[in-house]
Amino acid sequence: MSSSSSSAREGAAESSRNSCSGFARTVARLPASIIEGLSRSIARRAPRSRPRGVQVHQEQPPQAPPLAPPSPTPFVPEELYFFSSFEQQYGSHHPFFYGCRFSEVLGIARREGKHVFVYLHDPDHPYTGPFCQSTLCSDVVVEFLDANFVSWAAVTGRGEGSGMAASLQPGTFPFCTVVAPVSGESITVLQRVEGPVTASELVEILQRTIDEQCAAFRALTADEQAAAFRASRAEEEERRRSALRVRQEQDAAYLESLQKDQEKQRSTKGLHEGIVVKPKASPKYPGQAATETDKATQIRAPTHKETAPSHRNEANTKIMIRFPNGQRRQRGFLHTDTIREIYKYINSLGIPGIGQYQLVRSYPRKTYGHQQLAMTLRDAGFHPSVTLYIEKLQ
Repeated sequence: MSSSSSSAREGAAESSRNSCSGFARTVARLPASIIEGLSRSIARRAPRSRPRGVQVHQEQPPQAPPLAPPSPTPFVPEELYFFSSFEQQYGSHHPFFYGCRFSEVLGIARREGKHVFVYLHDPDHPYTGPFCQSTLCSDVVVEFLDANFVSWAAVTGRGEGSGMAASLQPGTFPFCTVVAPVSGESITVLQRVEGPVTASELVEILQRTIDEQCAAFRALTADEQAAAFRASRAEEEERRRSALRVRQEQDAAYLESLQKDQEKQRSTKGLHEGIVVKPKASPKYPGQAATETDKATQIRAPTHKETAPSHRNEANTKIMIRFPNGQRRQRGFLHTDTIREIYKYINSLGIPGIGQYQLVRSYPRKTYGHQQLAMTLRDAGFHPSVTLYIEKLQ
């Protein structure tokens, strides 16, 4: 009986092994996802099929590592806050807004010769979303702003946006404005656009602003040209008056020098043409003294007649001398004077910076140096007048 019971148990075990191997082959053909679900189901149901009194040591499933704490939001500079918030909601297709301080934008606008387009963004206003999507991010507005303006934007209530909103005092939103730098950080407002507008309306307003400013600039340019012309005329008139004063001073100096020369010539002629009276002889008889006196009187009369000024002894040759520094001097000479007298006159003026020089006649060009010192002015062809230039010698 014991042998029959043992054979029965062996048959049951054999049949159990065959059934388990068949089950394993069936499971191996299933997809991996179903296998994982089935293994979890078997694991959950295993305790209920465990025989009473039998202890099974079940391994604890590995615990998942603790979740890492969420990474902190990266710090965004205040100048770039508009970009981050705007692009998160409306995408990256928008006008090129400079991500810097407003004062730096004014400097860029001065260098490029453009106006500044300013957009104040109020994310909570009901008109902001449609304006940004349909108008500000449209192709025509993007291309027009990038070609004609230096654009800058800020969020109202943050950073420079708060100060800009306090300064411009927008009546409603969306709010755009066109400003121009004046001096330093000062600006002048050229155009304001408040409330919702379409893309074509915004481009039309901005184009009209550009045309008005160009017309004003042309008018200003015309005024500046007129002012420059008046200044040029005034400067030319002042130069003319200055040249006239210099000429008058030169003429006065020439007349003064001429008067001194004439006085000197008269005094020299008086010494050379003085009357020499013969010594009186002792009269042998009374009537002889009267006779000698009468002869002296008769001799003196023609002497006064000879000393009367004649045209030949007057300065009848005018010499104009031009110096290298632009000065001019004119003086009268006798036609019988020599070129040496002209050199003496020039040296007596004591004008600095002349050094070694020679006199030059411009047309026909001819030089008068030390070899011509003894030549008279008449022989040189200077009578009745001539202009001579001082040419420095190396």
